[in-house]
Amino acid sequence: MCTTCGCGSGQTLIGGHALKTQRIAAGKVQYRARENNHEHTHEHSHTHDSIDFSAGPAGAHAPGMSQARMVKIERDILSKNDSYANENRNYLAEHGIFALNLVSSPGSGKTTLLVKSINELNGSLPLTVIEGDQQTDNDAARIRATGAPALQINTGKGCHLDAYMVGQAMQQLKLQNNSLLLIENVGNLVCPASFDLGEAHKVAILSVTEGEDKPLKYPDMFRASDLMLLNKCDLLPYLTFDANLAIENARRVNPNIHVIRISATSGEGMDEWLKWIKAGCTKAATSRIAGN
Repeated sequence: MCTTCGCGSGQTLIGGHALKTQRIAAGKVQYRARENNHEHTHEHSHTHDSIDFSAGPAGAHAPGMSQARMVKIERDILSKNDSYANENRNYLAEHGIFALNLVSSPGSGKTTLLVKSINELNGSLPLTVIEGDQQTDNDAARIRATGAPALQINTGKGCHLDAYMVGQAMQQLKLQNNSLLLIENVGNLVCPASFDLGEAHKVAILSVTEGEDKPLKYPDMFRASDLMLLNKCDLLPYLTFDANLAIENARRVNPNIHVIRISATSGEGMDEWLKWIKAGCTKAATSRIAGN
C-alpha cells in the first residue's frame, strides 16, 4: 500500500513454479500500533537474509498505522476510483473511443515509442494523448510536436494517474468519436497497477536495458496488463539481456499476456503494434455503432 495514495489492491505472490494472487490471511501477521509512540509488535517467521513487510492483510507496512486501517483506506480509495473509472469506460464505449493505459518504469522509452507510433499512423485515425508526470510538460510538448493534441497531467507527489484525473482530462480534450486515446502513465511499476482508468487495456513496456526479472519483481503490473511491449530490441546485440527469459517470466506471471518485440529506432515490431491498435479501434467503433 502506498502511504501517499493508499493504493495496492491484492497481492501477486510468486513461489517456486506456482503463482497465485491473494490477500494474506490476517492471522499471519499481528500488528499492534500504539497511538502515542507508534511502536508496534509483530509475529511472523524470520530468516537471516530477508525481511518481508508484505506479510499482512494490507500487503505492506506504514509506521504507526495498523493493518486494519491500511486495508480500510485502500478499499475506500479504490472503490471511489473504480466509480470514476466506470464513468470513463461508459463514456469511451458510447463514443467508440479505444483507450490504452501505457505503464512502465522511468526510462523505458514510452514517450519515444508514442512519438514513433503517432508518426507511423500518419493521421490514419484521430487520436489524443494524455501525459502523466509528477512535474513538467516536457513529454506533452514532444507529443504536440507531432501535431497530435496532448494534455499534461502533473501529479505532484502522486505516483500514478487515477480515474478522476483522466476523466477531467477527457472533458477538457473533447475527444472525437471513433478515435484513439493514448494515456502515458507516471513512470512507476507499482501503483498504476491498482488504478483502473477506464481503459480498454493496460500496456506494459519493458525495456531490454532493464532486467529479465522485472515481471517477477513487479508482478502486479504485468498481471494487470494485456500486452507487453519488449522495447529497445535494437540494443539486444550489445547487451546480455535474455529476451526469451523476460517473456517467459512475464507469462509466468500472466499466461495470457500478448508480447510484441519492438524498437522505435529500427522499426522492429511497429507494424504488429500498429495493427493491434487499429484492430482495437475498429472493435470500439463497431461496438458503438451496434450499441446505437
